[in-house]
Amino acid sequence: MQDLATYRHFMIELAQKSGEFIKPFFANPDLVVEIKSDASPVTLADTGAEELMRAMISQRFPEHGIIGEEYGSERPDAEWVWVLDPVDGTKSFATACPLFGTLIALQHRGEPVLGAIHQPILGQLMVGDGVSTELNGRRVRTRATQKLSAATLLMSDPLNPAKYQNGPAWQALMERARLVRTWGDCYGYLLLASGWADVMTDPIMNPWDIAALIPIVRGAGGQITNWQGLSPVGAESIIASATPELHREVLGVLNK
Repeated sequence: MQDLATYRHFMIELAQKSGEFIKPFFANPDLVVEIKSDASPVTLADTGAEELMRAMISQRFPEHGIIGEEYGSERPDAEWVWVLDPVDGTKSFATACPLFGTLIALQHRGEPVLGAIHQPILGQLMVGDGVSTELNGRRVRTRATQKLSAATLLMSDPLNPAKYQNGPAWQALMERARLVRTWGDCYGYLLLASGWADVMTDPIMNPWDIAALIPIVRGAGGQITNWQGLSPVGAESIIASATPELHREVLGVLNK
């Protein structure tokens, strides 16, 4: 497989340029929030940042494919495919809450090999390749937490587990965790991978939500699967945990 260094540098460039575009929209009283056909919000920060990144990719790597939340797919069957979520956590972004980020992934023959989470307001850029993960150039690792009773459990929306998965099992999981918080969307995975949380959960997701998280969580030493413990590649839900022992316990509670 081709050396990823060139792509890594370009991914960082994508994050920096899109972040520069997004920042003026954050906490802007004139921000216009529209509602898409799936009832999710969208702003000019979402659409403009994705347009910018798509143009950069097309210019630098015209043979590569692109999958994005706002503008769909181009050459999704290409050997190399970029997966973009310009503002993951638009509900937070649109209410001036900094728990959002830009997700950028690079897939090689369908497998995510590089991922980035960029939080432009806080100046945090996390990049992982499945072997190592760095936050602003510093290597990070998940915590050593092995038991749910000692774990900080995160989610994006407290209502979605019951809506899309098993409500009673989710309630049992929350009751067994040491601390439960809604520091969600991609920022929850940044906290997990950098050792500040232990479990991050999303019962319903799209491909652009997931791809970047896989090499980031794995590179930090964490575990990542779908809700039932199967492969996260192409999944529609995610459970990410700091250690294998903790991951087994979480999956056991959720699928009891």
